[in-house]
Amino acid sequence: MIPRHYKLLFGILLAASVVMSVTLWHLHQRAHQRLIAGQDSAPTSAPEVAPAEQATLLMANDSDGSMLSQFHSLPLPADPGARARAVLAKLLELYSTPDSPHPVPGGGASVLQVFLLPAPTPAANANSTPSSSQPSSEQQTGPQLAVVNLSGSFAASHPSGIQTETLTLLSICGTLHANLPRVTEVRFLVDGKTRSTLAGHADLTITYLTGDNVSSEAAHP
Repeated sequence: MIPRHYKLLFGILLAASVVMSVTLWHLHQRAHQRLIAGQDSAPTSAPEVAPAEQATLLMANDSDGSMLSQFHSLPLPADPGARARAVLAKLLELYSTPDSPHPVPGGGASVLQVFLLPAPTPAANANSTPSSSQPSSEQQTGPQLAVVNLSGSFAASHPSGIQTETLTLLSICGTLHANLPRVTEVRFLVDGKTRSTLAGHADLTITYLTGDNVSSEAAHP
């Protein structure tokens, strides 16, 4: 004959098993419903990417110190700052290839940010009145200053020499002006800070003027 306390213990265990089974079934159902809801709310199409457009890159050549325009089809964002970074990233990516006429290591990741600001003018410097919170029409359509923030590793690994350093900076300036004509001035930072030179020679403390210095010749890869 089974003792009474064993019967009681068995009943408790049986009841606990039933409760656990019911709980697990409910949790399974809830997880299944969340999975279905997640599938229903998932996007049915891939996110949009920037459309490909023709970009002009001003490529430097160390053999004769020249610069030549090349046209490349690139996905260019609508935002001007992001667009500027995209074309410069492609320029430095080409410089890092084995057959580059202007070999510079680092690639596209060497361009950290590009900031576009209204270019300072003597009239603006003379007026000390605070600017309005709303940008003026001149700020929206006038000349711009591009601040190019390069990585420290790019500057550290850049070949030293007045010609090669100057060609790098001028090709960056020319590429910016060719794709964003409003950019008339360029300043350079390295890791977000001012730096005296790029690799010992080309001055990074000055403002570079872009001008219309894109070569009239063009190479189509």
